[in-house]
Parts: sequence; structure tokens; C-alpha cells
Amino acid sequence: MKLTFPHMGYSYVAFKALINELGYEVVVPPEPSKRTMDLGVRYSPEFACIPFKVLMGTYLETIEMGAEMAISSGGVGPCRAGFYGVMHQKILNELGYDFEVLIFDPPQSNYLDFIKKLRRVKPRGMSWRVFIELIKKNYRKLEAIDQIEYLMYRIMPYEINKGDTYRAFNNALSMLDEARTKEEIEDALWEGRKIIARIPQDRSRNPLKIGIVGEIYVVLEPAVNFYIQRTLGEMGVYTDRSIWLTSYTQKNVIVEGKIGEHDIHQMAHPYLNELIGGHGINSIGETVIYAKQGYDGMIQLAPFSCLPEIMAKGIMPRVSREVGIPVLTIFIDEQTAAAGVITRLEAFLDLLKRRREEKAQETCNA
Repeated sequence: MKLTFPHMGYSYVAFKALINELGYEVVVPPEPSKRTMDLGVRYSPEFACIPFKVLMGTYLETIEMGAEMAISSGGVGPCRAGFYGVMHQKILNELGYDFEVLIFDPPQSNYLDFIKKLRRVKPRGMSWRVFIELIKKNYRKLEAIDQIEYLMYRIMPYEINKGDTYRAFNNALSMLDEARTKEEIEDALWEGRKIIARIPQDRSRNPLKIGIVGEIYVVLEPAVNFYIQRTLGEMGVYTDRSIWLTSYTQKNVIVEGKIGEHDIHQMAHPYLNELIGGHGINSIGETVIYAKQGYDGMIQLAPFSCLPEIMAKGIMPRVSREVGIPVLTIFIDEQTAAAGVITRLEAFLDLLKRRREEKAQETCNA
């Protein structure tokens, strides 16, 4: 059987390895492109959000590449993401494709269903012990990918030669891609971190610091958010995003009850004390946390028509005013253009620079 999965950042390296080691033929989804978007828009409901449309386009592209089944995650709560799998399957069936979308919802919502679907993926003849070990090993590879990407964004605003850090990151990612055993993964991570850390840097710089919050897919998929973290990094901005795939998995899948998000919800409570689905409450709480950590500004990334993020945006002006941090909200859909995003980023950075200078002047005059 030929299996595929949604493209989300650099996670494809780990998912590709896992599917191969399970003995299936893997169809690696292409990075979302204009064609992906065109296909998704053509066959999706008009007011579906951009993650739905991108996934729709991705499934159609991988079907052309021979894929027979896609494995994806679901969701619970008010967010419409919980219905994506059902809708994608219905549309693909109506188009006449013999293709299955297998959705794994968080196990806490239905343990029996989760185990039943694991049984479908586990190859016959493979023991549960070996199956679980393969998942754990490739989850470690996923953690390593997150770690080197995290380091890349830490180094990028200090790099002397523009583009060095991204090239070093790609070298490190290639080493992780080639790693097969646990030991090789750890060695590749160690070497990759050294390669990135050796980039010539100017540590005398004092870059602007921007936190990034929002809906998980548009935050994690660079091709959808116009490579915003890399763009800001190469503009000399220090960025930190609130969502990483492995930390999200730990908080929402592996650990029951979203342990680890208590502080975020506590910070959001004065402004929003109801779970509104998606990452709406997180966007509020994490903005407060970033402000307390001394960040200069915030960027909220959201799909156009995403109700949780629309609600969060409505609350953001009060949060911004009370905790003293400017917030730029960017809604993304198929009409959004890179040039427009860059223009807004440049204007936002100018605002933050002036604000920092004014604060410094006030301190001198005090």
C-alpha cells in the first residue's frame, strides 16, 4: 500500500522514515505550491479555511503520485478541523477516487477508536513492541528536527552572511534524514547543532524580538505563511513561535488533559475564560507571556474565516493595550500575496523600532 500524509513544515522527514520502516511505500507530499492551492480551492467549499484547502490540494497531488491512503490527525472541540477528514473523504469519493483518509483523533476522545486505527496501520506479523519502538524512534527524529529548526531561528538574526544559517540548517536536516538508528539520530542532531552554531555571528547586535502565535497549520507550514520566520530572521529579527509539532503532541495527545497549558490558560483568563476551539485561547495567553518576557511585538497568524482566531483578534487590542505589546494580525487565504505580507512586516518593524527608541529616550530622560 502507498501511504501519504499532510505536509507540515519539515516533519515530512520523520513521517517518511516511519512509513518506510513499517514496510509501506511512502508518497512524500510536495511542499504546498500555487498548484496545490489551485486544486484545493477548486474542490473545496468557498468559505473553508486555508488549511482545509491546502490539504485538499495535497491529497489530490499525492493521488496523482499513486497514493492510496493518507494518514492525518483530527481534532475535538468547537474548531471545524475535527470535520476535515470526513469532508475531505466525501469530496474525494464524489470525485471518483479510491482513496482513504485515515484520521487519528486524540486518544483521550476515544481510546478504542485510536487503537483500532493503530491496528490498521501496524503491519501483520509485526509485534506491538517493535511497532511502538519504531514510532518512538521516529518521534525522537521529529524532536531533533524541531530542535535544529529552533536553533536556526535563534542564530539567524546574528548571522554575518545572510543565508548561512538556513544553508547550515538544510545540511543538518539532510543528516537527520539519513539517520536510521537511535544512535545515528543522536549523532546527527549533535553534528547538526554544531554546524548551525558555528555560523559566523555578530553578537553585538540587539535585534527586535517578536513572538508568533496563531492557528497551528499556518504557524507550522512555512509555504503557507510565506516563510515568515525565515524572512524575519534574515531581516535581523529574533523570533519565537508558540507552537512546535512535538510540544503540541505532548500537550494534546500523549499527556491527557492538556497538562502544560495551564499557565497559558491562566494568563488568558482575564481576557478569555472559555475554550473557543482551535488555538484561540492560546493566542491570547501566549501574547501575555511574551509581553512579560520582554518581547517587542507579536504576530498572530490565522486562516481567513478561522472563528477561534477571529475571536482572539477581537480581544487582542485590549490585551495589547494592557500588557503593552503591539500585535500584528495576518489573516491568510488564497488571495494573500507575499508582497503584501512583506510590506506589512516592514511597516510593523518600523513601528517597533521607533517604539524601542522612544522607550530608550524616556529612560534617559527619567
